Amino acid sequence: MIEILGLKKNLNGKQVLDGIDLEIHEGTTLVIMGPSGTGKSVLLKHIVGLFDPDEGDILVEGMSVPKADGKQIQEIRSKISYVFQNAALFDSMTAAQNIQLGLPAEHGRKVYAMEDPAVIEAIRHVNMDEKVLPLLPAELSGGMQKRVAIARAIVGRQKYILYDEPTTGLDPVNANVINRLIARVNDETGSTAVIVTHDVASAFFLGDRIVLLAEGKVQASGTPDEMRHSTDPVVQDFLHPKLEPETEPVS
Repeated sequence: MIEILGLKKNLNGKQVLDGIDLEIHEGTTLVIMGPSGTGKSVLLKHIVGLFDPDEGDILVEGMSVPKADGKQIQEIRSKISYVFQNAALFDSMTAAQNIQLGLPAEHGRKVYAMEDPAVIEAIRHVNMDEKVLPLLPAELSGGMQKRVAIARAIVGRQKYILYDEPTTGLDPVNANVINRLIARVNDETGSTAVIVTHDVASAFFLGDRIVLLAEGKVQASGTPDEMRHSTDPVVQDFLHPKLEPETEPVS
């Protein structure tokens, strides 16, 4: 279980997170959605200790992330994998080598990445052929890069997987493919997933529970059905944004 307690963070004079309280239960998928610039990705980075909070705490199975020493933060991070928004593959490494990075460092020194059974299993798990393993990221499409990033995230069988805008930059067809892949991976591995997105369709497809983050606060939280039928104007404005009326140009 991951607990976020009274989390506050100010960046460049802006209160990005302003007292966030969340519980992320094992085996569930929590989707955090909200407009761009509302601290969704910043919240994820706090969970893995990439940011220190100004106030509050983050507990991963009872261990405080901001108070952890070097050994403890290593233990916490061994339970968590992270899928970055832009896939974050290393350009000079093959797909196989990138995936193998999800395993302990000593593992890679013992097993050649292209022949690593764990790497081969992971690439198959994301519905890709082993033929992609020797390819560099530049030789892969955006959707394929996302799949390799997910393979890297699941190869070590970590309990928690954090996804930062996994469908950003993809066309609707490939976005749908990635969403279905994430759902299947979560189901087959039993992992706990935290997914940041601004895409409403992805949120309702993937989430067991959805949190709407706006102005640094949790504005609403509930199951997809509860959110869909919410009468909260903040929720409705996000789910059904009103287009600004066009104005006639001044001649």
